[in-house]
Order: sequence, then structure tokens, then C-alpha cells
Amino acid sequence: MKTKAVRLYGESDLRLEEFELPAIKESEILAKIVSDSICMSSYKAATQGPRHKRVPDDVAENPVIIGHEFCGEIVEVGAKWAEQFKAGDRFSIQPALVDEAGPVGVLSAPGYSYQNIGGDAQYVVIPEEVMRNNCLLSFNGEAYYHGSLAEPVSCIVGGFHANYHTTPGSYVHEMGIVEGGAMALLAGVGPMGLGAIDYAIHCDRKPNLLVVTDIDNARLERAASIYTVEEAKANGVELVYVNTADEGKGVDYLKSLTPKGGYDDVFVYAPVRPVVEQANQILGFDGCLNFFAGPTNPEFVAEFNFYNVHYAATHVVGTSGGNTDDMVESLKMMEEGKLNPSTMITHVGGLDAVIETTLNLPNIPGGKKLIYNNVSMPLVALDDLAGMDGELYQGLAEIVAKHNGLWSPEAEQFLLANAPRI
Repeated sequence: MKTKAVRLYGESDLRLEEFELPAIKESEILAKIVSDSICMSSYKAATQGPRHKRVPDDVAENPVIIGHEFCGEIVEVGAKWAEQFKAGDRFSIQPALVDEAGPVGVLSAPGYSYQNIGGDAQYVVIPEEVMRNNCLLSFNGEAYYHGSLAEPVSCIVGGFHANYHTTPGSYVHEMGIVEGGAMALLAGVGPMGLGAIDYAIHCDRKPNLLVVTDIDNARLERAASIYTVEEAKANGVELVYVNTADEGKGVDYLKSLTPKGGYDDVFVYAPVRPVVEQANQILGFDGCLNFFAGPTNPEFVAEFNFYNVHYAATHVVGTSGGNTDDMVESLKMMEEGKLNPSTMITHVGGLDAVIETTLNLPNIPGGKKLIYNNVSMPLVALDDLAGMDGELYQGLAEIVAKHNGLWSPEAEQFLLANAPRI
């Protein structure tokens, strides 16, 4: 079967090509990819090429397909998996395989390491190690993009699970956020922060108080229009949005909002030293600081109060991804309508937009860039749709406006039905 795919040949050398996929073995699965969201990790792999730990050294001779946040449908199932999967099943994939059988060993991952599987392709061959590690995940949600965003959502879920707390006199760490506690999301109205608000007010282990901060009123107002104080209250959470750049809204004010003068769980969603240090200053007894946003500078440092580490049991963790259980939870909550990852998406495009988008990702503002692999379309910001000519863009603009400026299953269905094929 022929497929079009974006393949990596070397540093910043991406090519959209058509080539023949090999026939599947009895231990493999043929699948159609419908959507993929582009991650900064793909930018890093694309710009580093074989210097990247997940990219094979011989990528110039054996190019790999990029993209690892994808969703699609199974087309053909090898005999080994015939009782577990069937043609027509929708799926998402946990790309962190941790399997020696991959091209680069335990660091192998679809979207980085494989010639015949990656998110930016029309069709792929799913290798045996994906199924062997239970990383081919069933998805029965109403929109493909939900399945694509399950991987970034799982990173949020994993962060909540990775926090831990202690009991004086015991060496046992209790994993997870404090149920019924005080939580703060600092710099929390970017794409991942919005997802964290969604999860915090809809998961089964909620805080009583959720304080979300930023220094941009427009971003805060936008977040408050999506996740309202009223909706949070209906789910048992007191939600407060704070612009910490306003006079009198710094550390002392944030602490005053909590019943005990400090927070149980604080998440940092921007790798900015003052934000990290503010997080440290608002921790309560046994407070856990989760440094979620990974810095690009390997010399990044910030001050942390070690007096409080000793006498107030404060501590810090860092998370950079979710595991398979986190991804399964994300998919299930989306299927049940408890999570809506639409808030993460700010741009959409077709397969022919992948190369330019990936290589320029740090310079493109906004949140997630969502790709539909079987259509031809430049990358377009949702906010720009209303000003564009053509029935496709005007139709999408009307649907997006109807959904409070967000992407939606309705928008996906309209695009798939009306966009030109690639």
C-alpha cells in the first residue's frame, strides 16, 4: 500500500513523500492515521536529527516518519492479534514503548525511530512491540482529535499522580494530589494549564480550592469563559483566577486564599525563575511543587527554601510525560465527556503543513497545532478563520464561533467532509 508521510532524513531535513509500505507480517497491524497534533518534542527530533537519542544514526539512509500524537482506524490485523483487534477499530498509541526490540532500543518510539510508523502519515504499519507493550489503545470517542490529544492530556494526568505527600513519623509517601486540598496552577492558562484546570475540576480526586494565575488579563478572561467559576463550583471546586502582576496580588495574597496559609499542591506551567520561586514561597506544610514545564536551558536554576524542606516537609517533583495508565484514563474520560481537550487547539492544517509547522514551532504562538493527514490545507489559526475567503474557511469559522472559539467534533467532521484531499 502506498502512503504519503513526512519523513526525517537529518538535521532540519523533513520531506513529504509518497512511498510503498511493506506488506504486514502476522505480528503487525496496518492502520490509517486521521489526525496528529504536533509536539515540541517533534521539533527537537527534527532539528537534531541523528543527534537525538530516539532517532536512529542511519536516518539519512533509512528515514523515519515523524509525529507521535496520533489517532486513526485499524485497516488490517495480522493473525497474531486477530482476537484482540479488528478492522475499523479506532485507536491511539502510547509512544513510550520501553522495549529493546525497537530501532534504538528502550528509547524507541513511533514518531522518532521507525520507518513505517509515525503520526504524520496517511497509513502506517504498527510493529509488534507496540501491541506487546499494551501501547495500542482502543478509543471510542466521537472525534479523532480527542485521541490525538490523549498523549498530551496524559502528561497532565501523570503530573497529578506524580505529586506525593507524607505523614509525620512515617516514611511512606502517599501518591497523588491532596484530595480536598488547596491547589495552585501558576502560569496556568496556556494550553497545558487549561487542560490541567479541566482535569482538576472533573477528575475523581479534586482539590477544594483551585487558584489559577497568570500575568495576562486577556488570557485569564479567556480561561474563565471556558472553565467558569460556576462550573467548578458545581463540581465541588472553588475556582479563583488571579493576575499576579496586579498590585497586592503576589505571594501574601495567594497564601491568604488558603485555609492554612499555604498550598498542598502547586504546579508550575512556565519555566520562568520568578514563577518557580513564587511557587516555592506559597507552599504550605508538606506542600509539593510540581515543576511541569521543562526548560530548554540546561543551566536553569531557581532558589528553593531548604529551611522549609527540613522543618515544613516541602518538596519538589518534576514530570515530563504520562504512562500508559495515564493515557488510558485520559481516553476514558474523553469518551465519557468528562474532559474536553479542545481548549488546547489553536491551529489546524493538512499534511502539507507539517514540515513548515514543525521546523518553526517555537515561533508560532498559541497552543496545539492539529494536523489532518488526508487533507491539503495550510496551517490556519482558529482566530483567523473568519477573515479568510472560501466556503471551507467560512464554514469552519461559523462552527468555531458557535463553540466559543474552540475546535469541536462538528468542526472536525466539516473539515474532513469538505477540505481538498492531499
